[in-house]
Amino acid sequence: MIRIAVYGKGGIGKSTTVSNVAAALAEMGLKVMQIGCDPKADSTILLRHGETVPAVLDLYNEKKQALQLEDMIRIGYNGVICVEAGGPTPGLGCAGRGIITALEKLKELGAYDVYKPDVVLYDVLGDVVCGGFSMPMRGGYADKIFIITSGENMAIHAAANIAMAVENFKNRGYAGLGGLILNRRDVPREEEKVAELADDFHTAVIGTLSHSGQVALAEEQKKTLMECYPTGEMADEYRALAMQMYRICGGILEAKSDKVRSGYIQEEA
Repeated sequence: MIRIAVYGKGGIGKSTTVSNVAAALAEMGLKVMQIGCDPKADSTILLRHGETVPAVLDLYNEKKQALQLEDMIRIGYNGVICVEAGGPTPGLGCAGRGIITALEKLKELGAYDVYKPDVVLYDVLGDVVCGGFSMPMRGGYADKIFIITSGENMAIHAAANIAMAVENFKNRGYAGLGGLILNRRDVPREEEKVAELADDFHTAVIGTLSHSGQVALAEEQKKTLMECYPTGEMADEYRALAMQMYRICGGILEAKSDKVRSGYIQEEA
């Protein structure tokens, strides 16, 4: 099982990107689970054609120990397994509590043994990396962390803060940084600024996504771009990004059939 955490500034396009990557990985024959780690609980909404998934924190507050695995799980486009952590009413509690509760309950109820996902994607609100928001980084949850950014100054600043947190956590056995993903906003010096950020943290820009109007058109239809426009250039960008993320995390490709299978590349000692 490969586990990937995706962070980035609020509004940078994390959920859209993660949902399309999830759909692309599922298209390749992998079983994918997407876990939304944001109090808004809307990470998987495009995979569900606009239908929300009950938030784990709300379910736990209602059912306590009677909470069952099937209460938390919904199936989305291409068979993607959808989970939403949720969070408290703004101003009335710790936003990270939903993430902690969701990940603990999924593990406690054996979600990974029951559904046997090949890939788990954590879509994490990343303006701050503290408390529950750092939980997907911890040992035993994610293998690699990817940060989505544009060339906009606030996105760059947030990405730098997240990368710094990853760097600070490395001695605790947390997941390492897999690279940056450039989600273009077509601002001046965009590629150069993101490349400079990657150099600062000794990583690489592992994928670039165009600023495409098709993404917004798909969202208006409450669907992923992979479902609405599967033959377009933008869909191929998501496929390329999904494959690159998968490979960086140790996924391997069967050369003869050109189909993906779940696995790991063993690193040489």
